[in-house]
Amino acid sequence: MNNLSIIINKLSQQHSLTNDEYKMLLLECSKDDVDHLARLARKETEKIYGKNIYIRGLIEISNYCKNDCYYCGIRASNTSCDRYRLTDDDILECCKEGYALGFRTFVLQGGEDPALTDDIICNLVSKIKELYPDCAITLSLGERSKESYKKMKQAGADRYLLRHETATAEHYALLHPSKMSFDNRIRCLYDLRNLGFQVGCGFMVGSPEQTPDMLAEELKFIETFKPDMCGIGPFIPHVATKYHNYTAGSVDMTCLLLSIIRLIHPCVLLPATTALGTLAPNGREKGILSGANVIMPNLSPASVRKKYMIYDNKLSDGDESASALDSIKNKINSIGYNIITSRGDVYKPKK
Repeated sequence: MNNLSIIINKLSQQHSLTNDEYKMLLLECSKDDVDHLARLARKETEKIYGKNIYIRGLIEISNYCKNDCYYCGIRASNTSCDRYRLTDDDILECCKEGYALGFRTFVLQGGEDPALTDDIICNLVSKIKELYPDCAITLSLGERSKESYKKMKQAGADRYLLRHETATAEHYALLHPSKMSFDNRIRCLYDLRNLGFQVGCGFMVGSPEQTPDMLAEELKFIETFKPDMCGIGPFIPHVATKYHNYTAGSVDMTCLLLSIIRLIHPCVLLPATTALGTLAPNGREKGILSGANVIMPNLSPASVRKKYMIYDNKLSDGDESASALDSIKNKINSIGYNIITSRGDVYKPKK
């Protein structure tokens, strides 16, 4: 048995790997190895979640953002961004439509909009919970204080997604302005966990200046932090950023990473992201066949979907739209999986 086979065997048995071993997986896997890892990942997914794919209704509530992340299309300094902010009534109408379609999780996502105060968000969360008590609410609103997160949890929020984007402090500094802090981003993730949220992190694949060593560090972070959710997707450049001429990340590498993450942490809820679907017509299906088990169709009003353009050509219509749920179900069925309408909470093994 060669070194790579030994590493794959260790991974399949959920043994801890070194950064060098993760790096070898990323650099030396043949197509047969990649296919083998995908089969192992699907097997692990199905042990816990069966052939069920959970749907989340994504509502992009605001594209205002105080931050100036160098890769993002809604960065504060992008004067060409057509800004919007949904009202409570807008958001509740999205929830009404989504509930009728079968969604039992609503994901409220936005930039770090200073107008979205704790009182506004908590009031909104309370209204949704009152109307739809059987639904989960996921928030994805960036970095906030622990006290802010605590208020949101008390208002009824169940989950929080905060992509860390990179697990390497030096790389983080290349992608963000100096007033943003890698340590603060990680602090937020631990605060959220300590407050009882189901916590999601995530990173870009193939982002500017990313190296195989950095990707190995991502995998080591997932191994140690053990998030409840992990959203990864290929980097896609935006025309109004400093990285507009950079090459997009790889769908194949993203799918390999999905398989590895599933094997590292079998219980994780793992989305097949919009970015995968943007770069490949069957990107969502490829993600699921690599170990993903969550998809997040867009419930936002049609009038604003194209304004939440964090990268170029981001899909928001067609099969990315919640209204196309029948088409989505047919495509998922065609690869042997089923859309399930439930909250889809993370599985917590008994200790």
